[in-house]
Amino acid sequence: MPQKFVVVHLRFDKDMAAHSACDFGGGKAEKLALAKYRQRIWGGRVLNSQFTDEELRSQGRCPLTPEEIGLLLAALGFDNSTRLYLASHKVYGGEARISTLRDLFPKMESKKSLASSEERVLIKGKASLLAAVDYYVGMHSDIFVSASPGNMHNALVGHRTFENLKTIRPNMPLLGQLFLNKNITWLEFRQAVVEGHQNRQGQLRLRKPKQSIYTYPAPDCMCQA
Repeated sequence: MPQKFVVVHLRFDKDMAAHSACDFGGGKAEKLALAKYRQRIWGGRVLNSQFTDEELRSQGRCPLTPEEIGLLLAALGFDNSTRLYLASHKVYGGEARISTLRDLFPKMESKKSLASSEERVLIKGKASLLAAVDYYVGMHSDIFVSASPGNMHNALVGHRTFENLKTIRPNMPLLGQLFLNKNITWLEFRQAVVEGHQNRQGQLRLRKPKQSIYTYPAPDCMCQA
C-alpha cells in the first residue's frame, strides 16, 4: 500500500553556497575556496559579501544546509519513521553533509536510490529531466518542504497551493537567528520553530503587482470578481 512521504527540496550546491557568501562551518579553507569561486564566476556582482555572516543569516539570506533542514524537520515533529525523498542537485560537501540528515531520517530516498540503473542512464547529465523527476515526485508528496527559494521552489509552491496540497515554507530569517543562538535549548528551539511556521504551511497568498502567477496562483482580481 502507498505510504505517506515528505519531499525536501535541498538547494545546497556549490553555486548557492558561494553566491550566498555565508559561512557554513568549514573553516578558513572553505571560506577562501568559496570566495575564490564566487569571484571567478560572478566577479564583483555578488553584493552579499559586504555583509557579515550574522547579518546574512538574520536576514534569511543563507541557504539551509542538510544539517539545518534536518533540525527544522525534527522541530516540526518529524521523526526517524518519516519517509523522506531528497530532491536536490549535487550537494556541496557531498556525503559528509548528507550523512547527518540521513542519520536523523534513515528512511531517506533519492532519484539514485529509487531508479534502476537503466532508468538513471536515460536521464544522466540531463539537468531538465533530473529536475522534472524531482518536480513530479514533489507534486505527489504529502508534504513538500523547500530549503531555499528559487525557480523550482516557486513553481512547486504555487502548483501545490493551486491543488490545495500542504507545503512548508521555511521562515529563513527566524531560522537564521535561531541557529546563531548557541545557548538556545532544544525545547526553546522547537517551540520557536513551531510558532514561526504556523502560517507557512501552504496557506493561500494573494499575488502582489508584478509577482509571478506561477508562484501566487490566486491573483487579487479573483477576490474582486
